[in-house]
Amino acid sequence: MIFDTTSLVLVSLIFLWAGFVRTGLGFGGAALGLPLMLLIGGSPVYWLPIIGIHLLFFSSLTLFKSIKKVDWRYLKHSLLWIIPPTLVGVAGLISLPDKIVIVFIYAITIFYAITWIFNQKISSHKPWVDKLLLVLGGYVAGTTLTGAPLIVAVYMRHVTKEYLRNTLFVLWFILVSIKMVTFMGLGVVIDWEFSLALIPIAAIGHVIGIKAHQKIIENDQVFKKWVGSMLLLISSFGLLKVVLS
Repeated sequence: MIFDTTSLVLVSLIFLWAGFVRTGLGFGGAALGLPLMLLIGGSPVYWLPIIGIHLLFFSSLTLFKSIKKVDWRYLKHSLLWIIPPTLVGVAGLISLPDKIVIVFIYAITIFYAITWIFNQKISSHKPWVDKLLLVLGGYVAGTTLTGAPLIVAVYMRHVTKEYLRNTLFVLWFILVSIKMVTFMGLGVVIDWEFSLALIPIAAIGHVIGIKAHQKIIENDQVFKKWVGSMLLLISSFGLLKVVLS
C-alpha cells in the first residue's frame, strides 16, 4: 500500500497505541488496533502479517527476561483446544471475501466494547464452558488475531496472576507463528519493510505500556470503559461504512 503523510501519521499513532495496549493489558493489541487500521484502508490480509511480525518481536523481548514465569502445564493443556480451530480460522481468513472478514472484525470488536462499557466480564465457571471459549477464541484468533478476550477469560481462572501475562505472550507467539507460516506457505504478500519500519514506533508504546501496566490493572474498569466507548464508536462507523459500500 502507498500512504500519504496524514495516513502515515495515523498509522504510526495506531501502532504506538497497539504496542501500549499489548504490554499495558498483556493482551488486546490486535483487537484494539486492527479496527483502526482498517479505517485507514487495506485488507485484513495486509494488516495481520504486519501485526503478527510485531507480536513475534515484542513477545520475544518480553519473554527473554521472564521465560521462567510461564505456566507450561496449563499452556500445553489449552493448546489442544485452541490450535485446531485456529487453523480453521486461518483457512477462513484466506478463503473468505475481505468484506465478510471486515464485518466479522467490527462485529466482534463491538461485542468486546459493549462488555467493557457495561463491565460485563466474559467468564467461565464450568469445564465445558472453558473448552467452548478456548475453541471460539482459537477460531477468532486464527481469523483476525482478536480472540484474546475469550481466551483470557479462561486463562484468568487457571493461571496465577504473576504468571498470566507471560503465559499469554507464549500463547500469542505460538498462534502467530502458525499464522505467519501459513501466510508464507500460501504466498501471501507481506510488507516486511513497512512492518520493520513501524517497530521503533510500536516500541515507544511497548515501553510506556510496561511502565503503566500496574496502574492500568489497578484502574481496570475505568480504562476498559473509556476504551470500550471509543471502540464502539469507531467500529460502529466502520461497520456502517462497509455495509453501505
